[in-house]
Order: sequence, then structure tokens, then C-alpha cells
Amino acid sequence: MGVSTSCGEKGVCVVTVDFPPVNALPVAGWSALADAVRAAGRDPEVRCVVLAAEGRGFNAGVDIKEIQRDGDGALIGANHACAEAFGAVYDCAVPVVAAVQGFCLGGGIGLVGNADAIVASEDAVFGVPELDRGALGAATHLARLVPQHLMRALYYTARTATAADLHAHGSVWRVVPREGLRAAALGLAREIAAKDGQLLRLAKSALNGIDPVDVRRSYRFEQGFTFEAGLGGVGGRVRAGFGEEGRR
Repeated sequence: MGVSTSCGEKGVCVVTVDFPPVNALPVAGWSALADAVRAAGRDPEVRCVVLAAEGRGFNAGVDIKEIQRDGDGALIGANHACAEAFGAVYDCAVPVVAAVQGFCLGGGIGLVGNADAIVASEDAVFGVPELDRGALGAATHLARLVPQHLMRALYYTARTATAADLHAHGSVWRVVPREGLRAAALGLAREIAAKDGQLLRLAKSALNGIDPVDVRRSYRFEQGFTFEAGLGGVGGRVRAGFGEEGRR
């Protein structure tokens, strides 16, 4: 259980998340993920990182139980650690390919929205259920996956979009059977890693530099409203009704 790294293939490093039962990450898990992605990007032999997960879903967001148990300290910790993890994916010196199966929710959207490419299984669904969890955030990243009005409708309703939906919008590279997900993600990573490593790093910096939205600042702005919801009491009131069924 935790975050592991495997760099067995030339030029490709796989960072895998495994936090049963649903990959809802505690504060320490988000920080460990950030550290692993940064370390992989710093390795001069690595030209592409694959971000993957074990289990039935890619990511169910933050560990709401931890926040319910530990209160504001855990909420602040989760906000900072999520920002670290999202930023680590975005700022990774080399391209990051996300391999997504099952559910990709909340913080999961922050990860894949900042990745360079997404390969998804046919059963993958994507959404931001923050309004059902007493929080706000990750609209910045959902807006990188779907058009503006669809992003708003998904955000307000806490509904999900399928991998096929996102493929139609051009944000998912390929949709494959679940059993072929890892192979498809590695296939794309190998194709990327076949390019010159120095040039790839320059390309990553160049593409980040022309992004129309500063994703770090945009997400931190959103987080301010999560703090406001917490201080105002509405965040805790909504989270109080969150049970195991909310974790899918």
C-alpha cells in the first residue's frame, strides 16, 4: 500500500498509487505522490512518466474520513498536499501520461487535468463531486478536460463524464479495454520516450509556458473558497453526511 516507482523500461518510469479500498488519499499519500513524480522527473534517464493506480478506481480524491476525524488541520493539510501533487504532475520535467481505470474523482481530476496525456479504460468515469463533500476545487483541471459549459454542469450536479465522452472532446488520447490499459499507456510513453530527452524537457517547459491559464494560481484561488466553506460551517455540515456510499 502507498506510492511505488518502477523504472524498468528504458526512458519510462511508472509511478503507481495503491491506497485501498478506493484510492482516497490521506495527506501523507498526496505528499508521497508529489515526491515520487518530482523524483522521476529529475532522473536524467527518464523521458516520460506514467501515472497509474492499482484497484478498481484510479483515484477517489482526498480521504474524507481523515478530515472528519482530524478536523481543520487535516483539511488544510489536504489542500496543501493536493496542490503539491497537482503541481508536481504539471511541473514534472518530462511528459506525464495518466492511465485511468474506473473512477477518477475530485483530486483525481486534479492529477489527470495536469497530465500531458490520458489513456483510459472503457469503464473510466471522470467527475468533481466536491459540492457533495463540503468542499470546492479542481474546476481548474476539469476545465482542461471538457468545454466550459459542460464543466459547469458537471461541477454543479456532481455528475461524471465517461471516457468515451472525454475522448470525443479530445482530452483522452485512447479508450481501451481495462485489461489493456497499462499496455496502452506504456505504448504511448515508449513513443514519447523515443524522442531526444533534452528536447522533450524543453518542449514540456515550452508548452507549460504558453498555457492560457496559470493552473497553480487558479487552483489556489479555488481553495480559498474551500477554506471559507469550512470557516462558515457549511463544509463540515455537508461532510457530516458523507458515508461509505460516498466513496463509491
